[in-house]
Amino acid sequence: MGSNKNKNLSWNDFQKLGNPENAPEMPQEKIETKSEKRYTKMKVRIYLDRKKRAGKAVTLVDGLDLRNDELKTHTKELQKKCGVGGSVKDGQIILQGNHRDKVLDYFTGLGVRDIKKAGG
Repeated sequence: MGSNKNKNLSWNDFQKLGNPENAPEMPQEKIETKSEKRYTKMKVRIYLDRKKRAGKAVTLVDGLDLRNDELKTHTKELQKKCGVGGSVKDGQIILQGNHRDKVLDYFTGLGVRDIKKAGG
């Protein structure tokens, strides 16, 4: 009895249904924020480097088009995630040890689409 299927509509009610002004509001699609769009356009490469480091391996993250303070923030997050030391130098994030998989997961979670492991 309480369903709308059994309810008879008057001609006026029927006309109101066709009027776009009376249409219910549709849920809005998720709109990417400016920062999410910025991450999707980056071409990020994650390198394993041993040169000039006495044979010790380091993970280099290159291709991030971010300000220096944003790079430092990401470096701190990666240091916590990997449990190692790290720094920012010449627009690159440098982490001690081989942590390419963890770095890949971190930036993929941020929305970076073009990200690859490179190097040895």
